[in-house]
Amino acid sequence: MRVHTGVHTVFLLVLLAAAPAGAKVSAEEAARLGKDLTPVGAERAGNGDGSIPAWTGGLTTSPPCYKGEGSRYCDPYPQDQPLFTITAANAAQYRDQLSAGQLAMLEKFDTYKINVYETRRTAAFPDFVYEATARNAVNATLEFEGESLKNAILGFPFPIPKSGQEVVWNHKLRYRGVGGARWNNQAAVTPSGAFTLVEITEDVKFPYAARDATPESIDNIIIYFLQIVRAPPRLAGQITLVHETMDQVREPRRAWQYSPGQRRIRRAPNVAYDNPSTASDGLRTNDQLDAYNGATDRYTWKLIGKKEMFVPANSYKLHSDEYRYRDIILKGHINQDLTRYERRRVWVVEANLRPRTSHMFKRRVFYVEEDSWGIVLVDLYDNRDQLWRWQEMHTFQAYDKPFIAPPAMETAYDLQSGRYIAYSMNNEAPETIERDFPISYFDPANVTKQTFK
Repeated sequence: MRVHTGVHTVFLLVLLAAAPAGAKVSAEEAARLGKDLTPVGAERAGNGDGSIPAWTGGLTTSPPCYKGEGSRYCDPYPQDQPLFTITAANAAQYRDQLSAGQLAMLEKFDTYKINVYETRRTAAFPDFVYEATARNAVNATLEFEGESLKNAILGFPFPIPKSGQEVVWNHKLRYRGVGGARWNNQAAVTPSGAFTLVEITEDVKFPYAARDATPESIDNIIIYFLQIVRAPPRLAGQITLVHETMDQVREPRRAWQYSPGQRRIRRAPNVAYDNPSTASDGLRTNDQLDAYNGATDRYTWKLIGKKEMFVPANSYKLHSDEYRYRDIILKGHINQDLTRYERRRVWVVEANLRPRTSHMFKRRVFYVEEDSWGIVLVDLYDNRDQLWRWQEMHTFQAYDKPFIAPPAMETAYDLQSGRYIAYSMNNEAPETIERDFPISYFDPANVTKQTFK
């Protein structure tokens, strides 16, 4: 994944790697998993005033409205109504539970609001993920300044984190099944609210998540990713292929791109970091997909701690196929009447740009929900250290799996220009399905065959 420029190269990483950047915990600490901690490391108990309940196993039963694999994930809580709404008028009352980006949105747009619902701790994973997480807790380490993950497989590598990088690795390797096929439709929205929909399919395989996987058997690849632009016609046929590595010192990310005009697939080391992502009109970088992906070597990472915040959760309504994209995508921001926020405990991680490296974001603050290890909010700062952009992940539980499904939507707002991009949408497209692709499907020699499938 690394572009080998400047002094921050793999060679330098090796020289600096005198000790692990992250280390396994003791057996005594790990014994807390499944007791006062959930099997993935969240606090099992609720909070003092009861606004966050205890975790009791999550949502693992499908509601009557769900019709099975391939059908739309429906809302298991249709009767829920907002407990209260945060607006610019009362934002000061909740300042400590909001991110800088949320406060900026409330200040910038009179129409922006945050509807807060009852907290329902729905996150759950299969038992074999819990078992693997317990093994990882006493075995997994990060080496070479955190770019090389060792002795972890299948489960969350660091359920009791000691560093910011460990939290980010938990996000990158959170369990999402063995693979899947989804539509990731996106819209780059102008200040007037105009947009052109870009239709994208994405196929993914998670070798790390296979039940019979070992650190040796996956051949250093944790994710295979194939993205194809389907519409509009001027962009259709563009392909991006990524093989994401677990030990990025041993081998950086492999990436390729195919352009219909050139009719050939080429290596693409620029598919990383702050290079613009596919058809994003400059509103999203490559490493902003899935809130954050890829190498962590351009930043120093600080684990600030844990706090209670109002964050997107159980976003079934936003995911509904009852709404068209025009119902969702509005001037200035998405339709906040369709969103759901809950009071959750989140890990706060701050990333600061390393000296003599480059990135358009000087500083990033990540908010990582404790039950799922998913990043849900990101504050993004420019080179003057001024708040510039802001991200949200609107997630929900795939109750029939169980795991947290691909997001109903991701948003990245430019607070200075008034523009934003909404992506990971499939309201007017087929539902995401779990699928176990063969590795050969992601062979660079074969991917162009997928364009017209």
